[in-house]
Amino acid sequence: MRIDLNADLGEGFGPWAMGDDDAMLGIVTTANVACGLHAGDPDTMRRTVETARRNGVAIGAHPGFHDLIGFGRRLLPDATPRKVENLVAYQVGALMGVAALVGHPVTHVKTHGALGNAAADDDALADAVARGIRAVDPRLAFMVMPGTATERAAGRAGLTPMREVYADRTYDDTFNLTGRSKPGAVIHDVEEACARVLAMVATNAITSVSGKRLTVGIDTVCVHGDNPAAVTMARTLRTRLEAAGRTVAPWTAG
Repeated sequence: MRIDLNADLGEGFGPWAMGDDDAMLGIVTTANVACGLHAGDPDTMRRTVETARRNGVAIGAHPGFHDLIGFGRRLLPDATPRKVENLVAYQVGALMGVAALVGHPVTHVKTHGALGNAAADDDALADAVARGIRAVDPRLAFMVMPGTATERAAGRAGLTPMREVYADRTYDDTFNLTGRSKPGAVIHDVEEACARVLAMVATNAITSVSGKRLTVGIDTVCVHGDNPAAVTMARTLRTRLEAAGRTVAPWTAG
């Protein structure tokens, strides 16, 4: 009956903020921290980790493509497994260094945007992500999308999978996320998002936009920090999960 609530945070850059991280860090139990390539910078990373530590929020690395202008949501044409492995190891190491300054341990890794979507569909890229994680620290969990290549890669690499579902996104028939360009792919309505999550955790199942169903284990629920409804959605979702008898707390293996 335990469930984690996570958000992708630290996604500002220099003086530019992205979302209300301080409010989100008072609600969620896990933060996936941008590592400087799709968003973030050393100062933003440290502030995010410090705030997470004060609030008892677990932290993970959130590596993406080197694409500040596109916010890591564009698939880069030269995304070979070797380059993906390098990108992941580089960014995980960066957050671990910053986290060491604060004294707050990194617990997991979650890929961002186009990198995450590509890895969910491509076993070679998913394996590259897993190798990058394992090389830095094999104790780190791999936050995966159930039923996709990332879950398979975690198993092959001997990494602990942290199975994630999304409050504010829909799923296609591969159980990857529906492309953001498609109508209705991003859910802004708080009531709709909460109803979807409560159904997923009650039934241990994800349903695609066409009605295809996948029975899964669910460890954590994501609310995107850059969604305009993020703070209200996260707060309402946490209240509804607790009212349904769930303990909302940071994920732990086993």
